[in-house]
Amino acid sequence: MARRRKGQSVNGWLILDKPQGLTSTKAVGRVKRLYDANKAGHAGTLDPLATGILPIAFGEATKTVPFVVDGTKAYRFTVRFGAETDTDDAEGTVTETSDRRPSRAEIEAALPQFTGEISQMPPRYSALKVDGARAYDLARDEEAFELAPRVVTIERSS
Repeated sequence: MARRRKGQSVNGWLILDKPQGLTSTKAVGRVKRLYDANKAGHAGTLDPLATGILPIAFGEATKTVPFVVDGTKAYRFTVRFGAETDTDDAEGTVTETSDRRPSRAEIEAALPQFTGEISQMPPRYSALKVDGARAYDLARDEEAFELAPRVVTIERSS
């Protein structure tokens, strides 16, 4: 006898503005229950501290997730100058401070070095997976692991 799937056959995409403090997996679980969907998945993982767009696919739309994951993305962020943390994000402990603030001209002059194809070292507190576990979970548990630089293409900065 075939196993009955729980939930309804829901197909399509939901674009969720993920709040801070919620993992991508928990966000999918919540909307899956909300829509009583039998199948759901997300296209990209946001760190629990990150806010922003989390595309969630339901049913037949989950087959198109690889196309969304491989697509061009845009990011907007806020920078706080003068403090370095042990996690490279706002949650970490401040390890260094400085009163120096770059001028707008200095920032604009530095941007071209971050445009084009560049090698980028992901922070230890990132959503990348290492042997099946999220890097941010391993880092928070003080596990030893290595991340390799990744080649990324930055089309423009504005």
